[in-house]
Amino acid sequence: MCDTFVAVNSATADGAVILAKNSDREPNEAQALTYVPRAQHEPGSTLRCTYIELPQVPETHEVILSRPFWMWGAEMGANEHGVAIGNEAVFTREPYGKEPGLIGMDLLRLALERAGTARRALDVIVELLETYGQSGNCGFGHKLYYHNSFLIADPAEAWVLETAGKQWAAERVRDVRTISNGLTIGREWDLASTGLVERAVDKGWCWGRDSFDLARLYADPYMTRLDGCRTRQPRSTALLQAQLGSITVQTMMSTLRDHGAAAASDPAWDPGRGWLMDKICVHAGLGPTRPSQSVASMVAHLTADGPVVWVTGTSAPCTGIFKPVFLGGAGLPDAAPEPSGAYDAASLWWAHERLHRAVIQDYPTRMPLYREERDVLEAGFVREAGELAGAVPADRREAFTRSCFERAAQATARWSGQVSSAPVQHRPPRLFAMAWNRFEREAGR
Repeated sequence: MCDTFVAVNSATADGAVILAKNSDREPNEAQALTYVPRAQHEPGSTLRCTYIELPQVPETHEVILSRPFWMWGAEMGANEHGVAIGNEAVFTREPYGKEPGLIGMDLLRLALERAGTARRALDVIVELLETYGQSGNCGFGHKLYYHNSFLIADPAEAWVLETAGKQWAAERVRDVRTISNGLTIGREWDLASTGLVERAVDKGWCWGRDSFDLARLYADPYMTRLDGCRTRQPRSTALLQAQLGSITVQTMMSTLRDHGAAAASDPAWDPGRGWLMDKICVHAGLGPTRPSQSVASMVAHLTADGPVVWVTGTSAPCTGIFKPVFLGGAGLPDAAPEPSGAYDAASLWWAHERLHRAVIQDYPTRMPLYREERDVLEAGFVREAGELAGAVPADRREAFTRSCFERAAQATARWSGQVSSAPVQHRPPRLFAMAWNRFEREAGR
């Protein structure tokens, strides 16, 4: 389960568009940061997605992606033109295709590689959806099938696209917009698939356009209630609406780290509490109602000067640090080994897990040990990145990104030792501890 939100020009402090997402997946489902340069392709060439091959287009754009290590597609990313996208699993009354096909993460990456504007990205997804549909297993350790919604942004505008099978509707964003794991478009939209209303009438869900509501009629009410989106989506909306006109990159980072109103006022708050996935920064627990963890996070700052994409490349944004990545030839620093579902301390994702999993053994005691230092370091990254706006050579931006990743890695190693040596004063709930002991065994850690 995930949360994605966007603030358009009218809502931000600097007039940019800012899109942010937490990707929530299984606790050991490591996410890889992937840089793909602009490329030309031979006529008649094909492309292998997660499950199927498609005809390739003549040219694909430069992209930065955050993707589950076992997929071709991505949970979130941005391209050289400042198009950024995040997707959400949504559960609908339309049947799920279980045969190998295009999954929502493939649609997201295809749109980033092929579209130069948000509106064109929407069209790419819709064209692929109407041609191929959406189908295939989206789960890592456990099979999972769902449909998708998307937030799609560029430096000028943003769109919400929500789907149910091959049916879809889209709405242009005004000020701020958030999506979670439930349909949110109701009685009004800007664009829609042919037959959207008629199919609901044929199914006996409504009498006609006057009684039609996409979110009410197409949603699976049981799964939509169980996945916690009815708490998370209003929470993210309220946090952003409270800062209309002054939203910044750091506002988005803070929102991605949010654990709810109660946690904000309770220094003894512990992520082991609760049964549902009802927090924006979610921590997995025992049982089927909290199966997922926020395994990666992104904030895309979209300006006319070019995008700056802030990524954790690690889980639990409340415990991690955002680092800047520039497009336009700068790319990622020399990559550590790509992670898998097994522990590998040499990878960025698993190196941070040593810190994250030590923190959650006693969150109230251990998280304050380095939170302030983390915030100061991250604020320095944001300030320094702002000084690189405009026509700065790609090699200088690349050097800055490499420096940020190196400083973050050094700090993470230092914090890991500091946190791990701190005595546990507040043990997490027993079932939460049992769940994480199992996740550790499964990862071979």
